[in-house]
Amino acid sequence: MKKKHLHKKKPSFIKKWSAKLHLWFGLSIGLIVFIVALTGTMYVFKDEIQNQIRKDVIYVKPETITQIPLPIEVLKEKVSLKPNEKYPVSSVEIPLVKNRSYKFLYYEKDKQAWNYFQEVKINKLIYVNQYTGQILGVYNEKYDLFPILKAIHWSLLLKSDWGKYVVGIPVVLFIIMLITGIILWWPKNKKTGKTRLWFDWKNVKTWKRRNYDLHNILGFYASVIALLLSLSGIYFAYPWVKNAFSMTLSGAWELPKEKDIKSPDSLLKRNNAVFDLAAWETKKLYPGSSSFRIPLNGKNKKGKDLKNIPVTIYDKDGQFAIRNQLIFDKYSGKLLANKPHQKLNNAEKYANANYDIHVGSYFGLFGKIIWFAAGLVCTSLPVTGFLLWLGKKKKGIKK
Repeated sequence: MKKKHLHKKKPSFIKKWSAKLHLWFGLSIGLIVFIVALTGTMYVFKDEIQNQIRKDVIYVKPETITQIPLPIEVLKEKVSLKPNEKYPVSSVEIPLVKNRSYKFLYYEKDKQAWNYFQEVKINKLIYVNQYTGQILGVYNEKYDLFPILKAIHWSLLLKSDWGKYVVGIPVVLFIIMLITGIILWWPKNKKTGKTRLWFDWKNVKTWKRRNYDLHNILGFYASVIALLLSLSGIYFAYPWVKNAFSMTLSGAWELPKEKDIKSPDSLLKRNNAVFDLAAWETKKLYPGSSSFRIPLNGKNKKGKDLKNIPVTIYDKDGQFAIRNQLIFDKYSGKLLANKPHQKLNNAEKYANANYDIHVGSYFGLFGKIIWFAAGLVCTSLPVTGFLLWLGKKKKGIKK
């Protein structure tokens, strides 16, 4: 008697093409996704790790604390003598907590370079006791683990201007993979749905089945956060993504541009205490903040000359989402503008928060733990996916 062959229902057009796209994109960008996910996961707890490693230089000795710190210009001169660099000091970060040290930064980029190590001419962080002028620690951030991890994650150590597209394009394809993965995961009925929500390995003996479940189930649970990670990542890379967010949140295609503020004091001779005047006013207006940053070389992050002194105030330590800005005249130190976080539109608020959302710090330590776990799953997906393809390929050869 001949056995009856039960014919399986053919997959729908959507699932068929979802499977093909998922496979093709996975094989083509799997390695890049693995590298980007791994470096991003390792970067999540940067602040917590560095705060432990550098706690001897982050905090000043209690017996050295006085009522008034040394002038910023005096500290700047002391800092300039220590590393003896040909580049000027870029900025200083001043904490509002008295027992934390000042952080002076040297940062200079070469626009003609093609890779990370050539592009970053200098990236040194110097911790200074603001009451005595003592140099507590000098760190060459250019060769530190976390900036290198960030550069790999951002541009695979290529020049940041175009290396971001080398990473950005695979991330866009990864978003498509996440969507097609959810379509492939989606069960036909409640019975099959239960087996796709958690592991049932009591009667499972083959590694192929376990690997399939790892890829299928963990991928499903991490997919929402993975989408958030990917979208917040390409927000940095592509202007059109930023513009789309801006349009959605505030109804304008672009973020408001910074307007030049002219002051009659700009014709006066420069006051040597201009930075101290700005620091004093900042502490007065935002006493509950965590820290604030003052540019000292008269240039912004892109290397363009600043017409005034913009002071960025951070509300919480280790977070950049809630930030305020004060604008001072660079000659007299007179306050020209006050831009509190509350007066920003939704698109501007999101622009400030995007980094925190990307690394998980926006949701505190709990968010970082969840982001770290999701990052581990994203790192594993190219591996388990490749093993799935390899197992099917070998099975096909045997047949």
